[in-house]
Formats: sequence, C-alpha cells, structure tokens
Amino acid sequence: MTIADLRKDYTRAGLDEADADPDPFAQFERWFAEAQAAGVLEPNAMTLATATPDGQPSARIVLMKGFDANGLVFYTNYESQKGAELAVNPRAALLFYWGELERQVRLVGPVSRVSREEAERYFRGRPPGSRIGSAASRQSRPIPDRAALEREVARLDALHPDGDVPLPPFWGGYRLIPERFEFWQGRPSRLHDRLRYLRRDDGSWAIARLLP
Repeated sequence: MTIADLRKDYTRAGLDEADADPDPFAQFERWFAEAQAAGVLEPNAMTLATATPDGQPSARIVLMKGFDANGLVFYTNYESQKGAELAVNPRAALLFYWGELERQVRLVGPVSRVSREEAERYFRGRPPGSRIGSAASRQSRPIPDRAALEREVARLDALHPDGDVPLPPFWGGYRLIPERFEFWQGRPSRLHDRLRYLRRDDGSWAIARLLP
C-alpha cells in the first residue's frame, strides 16, 4: 500500500447546529470530557503554532494545563523559540486532534502571560523532577551534548535535595484567549462537519457551518 492509498472513512458521529452549544467554551468542555471518557492518550495535548513578525511559522505539541471562560493555559520557558516569537507577535493558533473520536478543535487568538502568582501555584504542584527539569533547561539553546544537561540536573539535585526548586524567572505560563473556534467532526466520503464560532464585538458568538 502506498502513502496515497492510506485513508479511513469517518463514521462515528455527526455535528449539527441544533446539537452544538451556543457557547464555544461549553462545547469545548463537552468534547474534552468525551475525549477523556474515550481514553484518548493525553487529550490535553495540543499543537501550538506561533510565528515571527515576518510570517515565519513554527509549531510544536504542548499540554493544556488550564481551561475556563478566560482562555486556555499552557506553561513553558519564556526564552524558548515559542516564547521569543510570542514576545514580538503575541498571537497563536491551537489544534486538538482526538483521533479516537474523529474530531479536531482549532482555536485562534491573542496570547498573554499568566500572573506570576498563577505560575507559582502551578509550578509548586509539579513533580520535583519536572521542576528540576524546567530549571535546568534553557530551552531551545544549543548544548554540546546531553551530558551538559545531565550535569546541570545533578547540580540542581544537589542544591535542592528536598526537590523544593523555586520557580525560575524565565519560566511561566501563557493564556490564549480565543477569538475563533472551529469544531470538526469527521464524516464519510470526506464530507466532514465543520462549525466555526467567531467572537462578535459585543462578546457574543456567530456560528457558521463551513464547507469541508
């Protein structure tokens, strides 16, 4: 079988306007709960796409660590490539793909840093190894070999034997405030269901069906 022959017909469900919640946050919460119930591996994994001011894009998988009507939160190193791009172009796109349910959710909007207090609360709840890893890695910078990273981890382990590593000044969270949602449900013969929510100036949402 060639790559061109790889295909699957999507038959699990449909997505009708009458069944969709008028609030995209409530619709997302419903679909996220269904992804968890379906046993999706890391349902909070999402593709984060950022870009430089001149339009050079980059994308990677990050984990959503918070969600409410104020937006979606993820944590990272502020000095990483994504952090540097968000500093000069604070807009991003997110994509969730839940293959077990034949669903995708796309979101677009501005991004801002969470407060230091919010980042502290999250960081304190992380496992000690994850906290040391965040402090040891100046993410996206080149190093000569893995041993250099492991030496820094060992140094921090010795400095904080109780695992109580403080929040590094270069690490914290971001919140994307969606201006647009798109809910995608796979359907047979590639005639997929796509519902787009656009935020109006008054804060309400306009819903439209898009061609697949």
